[in-house]
Amino acid sequence: MIYLYVTLLLIGGMLIYTRLANKYLIFDKPNERSSHTKPTIRGGGVVFLLSIIFTGVLYHPDYWIPIVGACAIGIVSFLDDNMDLSQRLRLLVHFFSISLIFYYLPVFTSLPVWQIVALYILVIGIINAYNFMDGINGITGLYSLVVLGGLQYVNVYEFKFVEYDLIRFPLIACVVFLFYNFRKKAKVFAGDVGSITIAFWIVFLVFNLILETNNWNYLLFLTVYGVDSVLTIVHRILLKQNIFEAHRLHFYQILANDQKIPHRIVSSIYAIIQFLINLFVVSTDINFFASLLISALPLAVFYIVMKPRLMKASTVINIIVPTPKLEESRTGI
Repeated sequence: MIYLYVTLLLIGGMLIYTRLANKYLIFDKPNERSSHTKPTIRGGGVVFLLSIIFTGVLYHPDYWIPIVGACAIGIVSFLDDNMDLSQRLRLLVHFFSISLIFYYLPVFTSLPVWQIVALYILVIGIINAYNFMDGINGITGLYSLVVLGGLQYVNVYEFKFVEYDLIRFPLIACVVFLFYNFRKKAKVFAGDVGSITIAFWIVFLVFNLILETNNWNYLLFLTVYGVDSVLTIVHRILLKQNIFEAHRLHFYQILANDQKIPHRIVSSIYAIIQFLINLFVVSTDINFFASLLISALPLAVFYIVMKPRLMKASTVINIIVPTPKLEESRTGI
């Protein structure tokens, strides 16, 4: 019954937020590099933050340290969605929130300094990659649903590493968010508050599992996003672009914007591929590097071979000679 109450609470939270967003004009306005054409409510991903808060308030206050981290990174991301926050402030809050995760796990007392530094870089990279992949209807909600579902499978059937509700409540939030977002014309977008908050929580869960089991194969629950993000960065570097400026060069953007494949189909493909990789991860006991090769190499080869063929000439021109009058967002690797 509690899950019904949580569902109703999250639906109520979403209804309240959409009314407030309409009243205060919290919209994502399209520009030349957007994948949408109409102003759409931004910040609907606040439902992810609410689900995490409910987890602590209702049942599991002993997880208050990572929950405080989620609140900090979620609030600053919401503010960043609606005003120009300095990059230094955002990075400081991200560092603070990640430090809370590391303190809770505990990373600081179990790893050498060089590994802690490497882990900071990896976690910051994952959170930002997750944010940059949030560009078409359904992709964040579906992908998060698959990742959280894989983690909950491990949690229930293989090795319990957290309380079940820490995954169940965000899973419910994904379903609620998808009701508004997984549409031909989305009613809400996640915004940074959604993509960054759920990425932060997934990072907490994944690294909790990795440290408990000493099995890095679980990092492959993020393979599809990882391959697209890393290879897109390499592509942009080869083009001598500023990787911190907005763009439409992710593989999913090429599919949705150049090839005009419906957003929901592209998002579903990404989620299905990650689901299949999750099945492979939970059914194999081979080492991490072999698993990485088997899961990531085919995607990387497909990306490298197919992307140039799918890109239109107009896209090639735009990425080599950017339009100077283009209004761009601050993030866009």
